[in-house]
Amino acid sequence: MSRKELKSEFGDVTATETGLRRFLHGLPGVDPVGLEARAAALGTRSIKTTAKAYALDLAISMIDLTTLEGSDTAGKVRALGAKAVLPDPSDRSTPQTAAVCVYPDMVATAKAAVAGSPVKVASVATGFPAGRVTLDVKLADTREAVAAGADEIDMVIDRGAFLAGNYGKVHEEITAVKEAAGDARLKVIFETGELSTYDNIRRASWLAMLAGADFIKTSTGKVGVNATPANTLLMLQAVRDFRDRTGVQIGVKPAGGIRTAKDAVKFLVLVNETAGPDWLDSHWFRFGASSLLGDLLMQRQKLRTGRYSGPDYVTVD
Repeated sequence: MSRKELKSEFGDVTATETGLRRFLHGLPGVDPVGLEARAAALGTRSIKTTAKAYALDLAISMIDLTTLEGSDTAGKVRALGAKAVLPDPSDRSTPQTAAVCVYPDMVATAKAAVAGSPVKVASVATGFPAGRVTLDVKLADTREAVAAGADEIDMVIDRGAFLAGNYGKVHEEITAVKEAAGDARLKVIFETGELSTYDNIRRASWLAMLAGADFIKTSTGKVGVNATPANTLLMLQAVRDFRDRTGVQIGVKPAGGIRTAKDAVKFLVLVNETAGPDWLDSHWFRFGASSLLGDLLMQRQKLRTGRYSGPDYVTVD
């Protein structure tokens, strides 16, 4: 089903607030105990050396290497871009990361830093991280980032509107930002730590996908609760079910709090066992991380050489 056919198929659902509410509240309820137990059980899976080497390389290739601080400088962004293109200067077989993720005003700098490589430039927009700006500002933010060369836009939803049950407003804003993004892929951030319930996360997932999201993303990394195995599992179930129903595949990006190779491997197991191997690709699954890459590189060198590197082997952001 094409995006145009998708809009036609769900036109009655998305045309009114009542239709959206009826559809979203008609989704199956989430069993919190069962969801968390399933996530915990999958997290105990172990993998052998050969599979581990593959998983480490895959995880590196899925990272959106991120800096989203008020203190960001052009020099820091250039260094981040260089790290994305050549994560381990001592081993050029190391995969490049999927993208670098920066604020809109740093997109041009990031684009220049990764020029000539397949590394994408992602930009947060729409009043990140709170999203408490008008739609006009959100659209201007998006257009600015795309004009500067952003390949991907990471937008935040209006959590206040969503929690108040104003699903039409959230749907309208995602649709408008998707249009403003043009050819750039759109990742829609829920801030799952603020949505209170798993049922809300499932509803937000379907709402974003119906509105045209190319990815659904857990969090901004700016609150206390970010990506967890349980909320990521739930979102993986949503994209799986959405493709089963529509034929349209949507990506998933857990972000915030994923710092170790062990954690990353657990998330890859979740992907494989829930959505399936079609999602085991950087086009469909990403890690939003700033510190994960360092541990992945250390574990990768351990497998390659049989020993851990010294503390200065990898940079720490």
